[in-house]
Amino acid sequence: MNIQWYPGHMTKTHRMIEADLKLVDLVAEVIDARIPRSSRNPDIDELVGSKPRLIVLNRADQADPVLNKAWGKWFRDRGCAVLETDSKTGKGVDQFSNVAKEALKEQIARWREKGQVGRPVRVMVVGVPNVGKSTFINKVAKRKSAKAQDRPGVTRGKQWVAVDAGLDLLDTPGILWPKFEDQEVGRRLAYTGAIKDDIMDVEELGCTLMEELAARYPQALSDRYKLTPEPGTPGWELLEAAGRKRGFLISGGEVDLNRMARVLLDEFRGGKLGRFTLEAPEGVGANGAE
Repeated sequence: MNIQWYPGHMTKTHRMIEADLKLVDLVAEVIDARIPRSSRNPDIDELVGSKPRLIVLNRADQADPVLNKAWGKWFRDRGCAVLETDSKTGKGVDQFSNVAKEALKEQIARWREKGQVGRPVRVMVVGVPNVGKSTFINKVAKRKSAKAQDRPGVTRGKQWVAVDAGLDLLDTPGILWPKFEDQEVGRRLAYTGAIKDDIMDVEELGCTLMEELAARYPQALSDRYKLTPEPGTPGWELLEAAGRKRGFLISGGEVDLNRMARVLLDEFRGGKLGRFTLEAPEGVGANGAE
């Protein structure tokens, strides 16, 4: 399955981010804590350069807590401030202003020396589509300022959001990159809904997700679908078995694999299967051990 999705407006967004960097003091990159590597746009590092960074591990409530800590350390070791959040409930979001200002404390001290007391911190918020960026901004601002929907491609233009007298946010549209060199990255983005389902082979996506969960979190499949996956069981067999247990049958007694795949993806995205992280930092095992 060769996954590529780069609508024309993303080229415009790339140029917009590049042009607007001079307007901000800090770049906050919202990523999906379940796939911290795949949900980072590699172009952002090049675009942002030496600008101070804050990594927002969003949907941390749906990710493996041990690996949340491992990824937090990994990013801090590379000079980034880190904040774990759940933008839907707002958990962790109230710390954003403090974490952002702490990341810029030396810059803020220089402003004060120059008499620029009360100058607001300006933060650009970036991220791939459907990572919860707009919901996060709305929670930080404590009002509905940014458009937020559970599908990619909703935010199409930049939006300034004044949080308080000391903090302004610049919301930007979700941006992918022109080509996924590693198709595993494309698949994992698709699992979380960062790529539109209507360009995907949903059955194949469901099969590969089943295989990943069976390898990393087999207990989740046992708890949710009453499956006991044997090592190396093909994803389509697991999908078929789950669909049969759910009663998703069509004519001739065959399982409706498409329906089961969509249910699996919906339940994964909604956190109904448990807390999973599908990627670990370099040198860290799947269980978080170094």
